Amino acid sequence: MSGKLRIPVLTAVLALLLLPLAAPAQAAQRPVVELSASQAGTGGSVTVSGTGWRPRTLLMLLICGRATPGRGVIGGTNSCANGDGRAVTTDAHGGFSRKLPVTEPPVPCPCVVHVATVTGARADADAAFQVAGHAVEPLPAEPATGRLAVLSDTRLDGSSGVLTWFGAPPSRTLVFTVGNLGSTAVRDPVFQVGSAHGVFAPQWDEQQWRGTLAPGKKAQIKLPVELAAGAHGDYTVSLRYGGKVLAEQPWGVGRPWGVTLFWILLCLVVPAALFRAGLAVVDRVRPRRAGGVRHRGLPRPPFRLPRPALRAPGPRAPAAGPAATPTLPWFTPHSGPGTAGRLSAPHDDSPTSPTTPTTKGPT
Repeated sequence: MSGKLRIPVLTAVLALLLLPLAAPAQAAQRPVVELSASQAGTGGSVTVSGTGWRPRTLLMLLICGRATPGRGVIGGTNSCANGDGRAVTTDAHGGFSRKLPVTEPPVPCPCVVHVATVTGARADADAAFQVAGHAVEPLPAEPATGRLAVLSDTRLDGSSGVLTWFGAPPSRTLVFTVGNLGSTAVRDPVFQVGSAHGVFAPQWDEQQWRGTLAPGKKAQIKLPVELAAGAHGDYTVSLRYGGKVLAEQPWGVGRPWGVTLFWILLCLVVPAALFRAGLAVVDRVRPRRAGGVRHRGLPRPPFRLPRPALRAPGPRAPAAGPAATPTLPWFTPHSGPGTAGRLSAPHDDSPTSPTTPTTKGPT
């Protein structure tokens, strides 16, 4: 093969090898939001479209004030027109298109159209938008403590023990990696970790991480998470810093079956104990029998073997009377062969029966 043909062949082979790697890179890109118009007045509408989202995912579309695509929504959803938001579900390719009515947010602009996931892993995106006629004020100064962002997926480490099976509080460790995107160092940041069950709002708990994070640096942070005793079901653990939710992690907590087993045993043991106690009370208060003596609780007489009668030594006299009953090991007393005739009632063995008439003549 000549050198001129070798280079195109190698280029084609490299392209085929890098083609499978290019698809995941495109799938891992951040979701994108586009607007049909950058400005509209109250009462109008704007078409919001997006790509790069997870397929078949429910999204919420809101117009928020005091926000920019770079800094996000300051103040969270309290800065958005929540009453006029719209929901949309992405298609099989992760895209969507939905009309959104234009409404003035509760705070001044600059404004954005904020799109965020409702279920599953958290993802959001903002697109700059101007509400015509709405007040515009400069954003508050960025805090000098820096700006933290989650750089990796969060996870919950740990497992439930035997005590959790009997109703002890479930506990895990929230592990995530954050990076300092600001221009100043962050020292001992205070995070807020919350847990929510179902549709209820999370209960936030402040936890401080000891350390210093320089600008452009990242660090792995581990924070403990604990639920109430006997908690079970589907929970969502949220991480918030500076008033902004950074990440959310689902947590499925199993039912404490040990508590259920305890109540089942209690429902069986208590009635059985009450039944036994009732029998003991009835046995004590019931009236005595006619003899005046209870059979229960009386001591049994001692068992004694009969002693043979002592006789004076001398010549043995012949036994008078019927022959002695044979004592065989397989016969019980009074059941030997010689006593078979004794089973009937006693009668006279004389040849003459008293009922037989006799003829007496002269002698």
